[in-house]
Amino acid sequence: MGADRERGARRGPVRAAMYAACAAVLLAGCASMPDSGDLRGVESTPRQDTQVRVFAVPPADDAQPPEIVQGFLEALTSDDPHYETARKYLTPSAAKKWTPEWSTTVLEDGPDAEATRSGGQEDADDVSYALTGTRVATVDAQQSYTPAAGLYSQSLHLTRDKKTQQWRIDSLPRGVVMGKSDFQRTYASVNKYYFAANTAGATGSEPAAVADPVYVRRMVDPVTQVVRSVLNGPTKWLGPVVRSSFPSGTALGKGVSSLTPDDQNKLTVPLNDKAARVGSAQCSEMAAQLLFTLQTVTPAVDEVELRADGAQLCSLTDRAVTVAARGSAKLPSYLYFVDGEHRLVRIGAESNGTRPDPVPGPLGEGDKTLRSGAVSRNEQTAAGVGMDGKALYVASMVSGSSLGEPVLVSEGKTENDRLTAPSWDSQGDLWVADRNPDSPRLLLLEQGKGEPLQVKTAGLDGRIKAVRVAADGVRIALVVEKDGKGSLLVGRIQRELRSGERQTVSVQQLRSVTPGLEEVTAMSWAGDSRLVVVGREPGGVEQLRYVQVDGSTPDAPAPAALTGVNEIAASEGDEVPLVAYSEDGIVRLPSGAQWQQVVTRGTAPVYPG
Repeated sequence: MGADRERGARRGPVRAAMYAACAAVLLAGCASMPDSGDLRGVESTPRQDTQVRVFAVPPADDAQPPEIVQGFLEALTSDDPHYETARKYLTPSAAKKWTPEWSTTVLEDGPDAEATRSGGQEDADDVSYALTGTRVATVDAQQSYTPAAGLYSQSLHLTRDKKTQQWRIDSLPRGVVMGKSDFQRTYASVNKYYFAANTAGATGSEPAAVADPVYVRRMVDPVTQVVRSVLNGPTKWLGPVVRSSFPSGTALGKGVSSLTPDDQNKLTVPLNDKAARVGSAQCSEMAAQLLFTLQTVTPAVDEVELRADGAQLCSLTDRAVTVAARGSAKLPSYLYFVDGEHRLVRIGAESNGTRPDPVPGPLGEGDKTLRSGAVSRNEQTAAGVGMDGKALYVASMVSGSSLGEPVLVSEGKTENDRLTAPSWDSQGDLWVADRNPDSPRLLLLEQGKGEPLQVKTAGLDGRIKAVRVAADGVRIALVVEKDGKGSLLVGRIQRELRSGERQTVSVQQLRSVTPGLEEVTAMSWAGDSRLVVVGREPGGVEQLRYVQVDGSTPDAPAPAALTGVNEIAASEGDEVPLVAYSEDGIVRLPSGAQWQQVVTRGTAPVYPG
């Protein structure tokens, strides 16, 4: 090969078929890897049945550098639990030092490889390969997904053993690299759960459960993976605003390598002695964390039993919903929107009827005209912004109650420079943004009243167009407008409480969760870690899609297409329909059906929150 550089054709269906065949005949002996032909870039395989395990092929005795590099890169996409086959492509020293769990780099396509022999000599005993591609994302050692962009460029160095004459990799990047399709086949997103710190659930008693999405390898004992992940603690981004009920240092008991539910769908989790002395209430919270988590991995677990020192600590089944308030577990009673007479009205969340009723109280029964509204999560208090966007009102949802003075007034000169639609959090606090160019602010009204508290928004670049607080009360989604285009950012809500002083609230580490969209026009929370957005790709048309709070794309199919969408509303639970305000009025999307019209005259649909 000399000093020539090679970039062969990408891997195609033949290689994918070989992988599937290897899974079936591995024990009988899989055919050796080819030891001739061009080196081919390792592109992602076509999406395969996730129940088919893919095994790697070890290097042939006479494998040349192209086969070593290609075989190693393909071994990274296999379901080998500890990458033992991939390590066979490395020298003993490199195999010992390599840390595949350090990170997974996801590329648009698989990595391309170009080789240059040292000194340009045909018979040299070493060779370097440049691995390149376009970055899509990185999954770190905590299994946390982060979107990425730009060029990926790393190198592999191979050496030929003077005694055996076999080529092996002796220098390589930390972690794993693969194409996007291989990543989607190999990994699955799951929610692990912790509890909101310094907040309570909507009832004021149970702690609020917070989803912390991570990626695990689909076919490598995902149950045990997620249990270990919960015990290891929350991801860095979420960590400052959540707590775990597991005592520090808690791990699986000595000798426990794998966890499997029994035939009664119960998972028994032996823990080390760090958990041996927990009380019953704390143990119930620990079990709830695991049960909520496992239910996002497999429906085959409906009970968790925790043990330590050979004794049962506690056992928890569906009672987990009484231990913690979980957004997706609470269904709203009604869908709310502003009708053609600019009153706040409601209709049953799961009803097929199309005759909305005014909400009880002055925002539905009075003469105040509204442009947008919001209803508290306990569905007892309503908030509404007046038609001109200038004033924010809060009122009880009790018939005959009166409407007081506005709780907030914007000084913006035009309607578009005034108040956004409000949003309630799980503690009964009301959030709204004032778009006044002279003083743009994100504001919090504690219990919907009193002097507004200005929320610090470090790093915010642009004006807030829309605000939605998650059911857990520790995450907030913002549509931020800059240069006429909107982007969707998610930040964590941090509260500092000092004795005798008013709390300080800030939104930290805002991050984009729609890197593939050029413009976002509307959004809503649609799950414990998922949002539904209306947006447009560069040069594309408007579309509806789901996104995860970490910026990844969930496995769920996108909602049915709908044109002219101005606003979108969803509940954290899946049992109620997606609702939109479009050119056809208020429409909803029942499960397994097409969009159906609710009313022709109506705007600003919302579920509680």
